[in-house]
Amino acid sequence: MKKRENQNFLKRIMAIRGMGQVVTVAFGLIVLCIVFGILNPTFFSSRNVGNLLRQIAPILLIGIGQSYVLITGNIDLSIGSVVGMSCMISATMMTKGANPWVAVIITYICCIVVGALNGQLVAACKLPPFIATLGTMTIARGIAQIVNNNYNTDSIGSAAEGFKDFFYYGKTLGIYNTIWITIVMWLIFNFILSKTRSGRYVYALGSNIEASRLSGVNIISTTTKAYVVSSICACTVGLVICATSGMGTMDAGNGYEMYAVAASVIGGVSTLGGQGILLGTVIGASIWGVLQNGLQFAGAPVAIRNIVIGIIVVISVLLDVVVRSGKPRRKRIKSEVAQDNEIKA
Repeated sequence: MKKRENQNFLKRIMAIRGMGQVVTVAFGLIVLCIVFGILNPTFFSSRNVGNLLRQIAPILLIGIGQSYVLITGNIDLSIGSVVGMSCMISATMMTKGANPWVAVIITYICCIVVGALNGQLVAACKLPPFIATLGTMTIARGIAQIVNNNYNTDSIGSAAEGFKDFFYYGKTLGIYNTIWITIVMWLIFNFILSKTRSGRYVYALGSNIEASRLSGVNIISTTTKAYVVSSICACTVGLVICATSGMGTMDAGNGYEMYAVAASVIGGVSTLGGQGILLGTVIGASIWGVLQNGLQFAGAPVAIRNIVIGIIVVISVLLDVVVRSGKPRRKRIKSEVAQDNEIKA
């Protein structure tokens, strides 16, 4: 009886959409950790594990935001530039004497405006998401450059020590605050996506936009919310980078679009929309972090690390496209065979 209950529980877990991919990539993550641990025993040292988790945290954060957008069937190319904009706006305000927490609030508001603009351009104005977010990517990077007259900022100073401790250097219960922030944000956005009506609308929109519209889903509102989540996550990463370096840098977030997509698609979030879970994004971000960290320990140059990550992303997307495009065909073949059997009977 107990064995049957366990089997039913496992079936329910595996029936969750995207869970199969999560299990597969989780196995791959375990293999990677074992391999790098054998190559270099210090890979599992407490110091390296702590640094690895802090390295994974920002990638997971932007991966969460990009996952929301990808599940709706769209993409956010502005996410890296919003990171840079967040870093520069917050740092510039603090170097000008603003209270660090006032600077944080204003920075979040500015980034949310970018997310809302993305949602309106894509859903209300019906611009292709690639074009819309490419435009806002350039605008956000321009804002990052102009807020301090095209210069990186000076040090945010000793008055911002509390800010730096909260977002990066401080610890709570022996764990870095960056990791706690990431865990809390993941729990909140995972709950919204998996347990609320808004989350169901996100999946419905990515699965079939016309059917969603006919079912009463507010397309504009749902799309805008997804892009706002993306901007909130990107803003948080910008604040973490600002706290880490103690200054604002105009090129902060460069290439983070790639990191966000990598964390999402490696973890099983479909680029075609309507599929994926944020647990997979955790695994995807972890694979990215472990590869970067492990290859660095192995002495691989940055170029090789980037090539490896790029290849994995391409293969992940290719497998998703093949599997998703093959399902309707298999169903059609089964239907045709059943019809033939009925005719013969």
